[in-house]
Amino acid sequence: MDAAAAQQDALPVSSDALLAQLDAWGLPYTLFTHVPLRTVEEAKQVEAEMQQPGVSSLKIKNLYLRDRKKRNYLISVEQDREIDLKALGKEIGAGGLSFGSADRLMQNLGIRPGAVSPLAMITGVAQGVTFYMDAAVQEVDVINMHPLVNDRTVVMAREDFLAFLARIGCEPRWI
Repeated sequence: MDAAAAQQDALPVSSDALLAQLDAWGLPYTLFTHVPLRTVEEAKQVEAEMQQPGVSSLKIKNLYLRDRKKRNYLISVEQDREIDLKALGKEIGAGGLSFGSADRLMQNLGIRPGAVSPLAMITGVAQGVTFYMDAAVQEVDVINMHPLVNDRTVVMAREDFLAFLARIGCEPRWI
C-alpha cells in the first residue's frame, strides 16, 4: 500500500484535513514535500533541507506496537535511538511487545506503513492507543514528522506540537 499524499483520500483523516485543522487551531508548521520516505536512512537523505541554522530539531522514528494483552502503543523516539522491544516492554509495563499489522495500523491510527507519526494520534486517541514520546522532545526547538503521509514532513515548534496533543486529548507518556 502506498502511503503518499496521492492516496490520502482513503485515510480516515487525510493529510490535507490534518493540515487544515492545524491551521484552524492556529498551530504553525513548515511543510516540506519530498520523495516517499519509508526508513530512517531515506529520511536522513532529505533532512538537510529542513534544518534551520541555530534551531535544534528532533528527528524521530515511530513504532506501532501491540502487547500480548492486545493493547496498542505508538512510540516516537529520536531516530538514532536503539530500541530493544523486551527492554521497552519492561520500561512501559507491557509484556510481549511486537509490531502491529498494517491492518491494525490503519484501524487504530488511520495511516499506512511508512507514514507512522505522532500526528496520527488524531485518530489514535479515540481508538485507545497509548502514546509514548522520547523525553528528548522537551529539549529541542522543533520536531520533524509526517502529516499522515510519507511524502510530506511538517516541522513544528515543540510548544505547538504539545498544544496539538492537548487539543486532541492526548497526554504523552515520556520515555
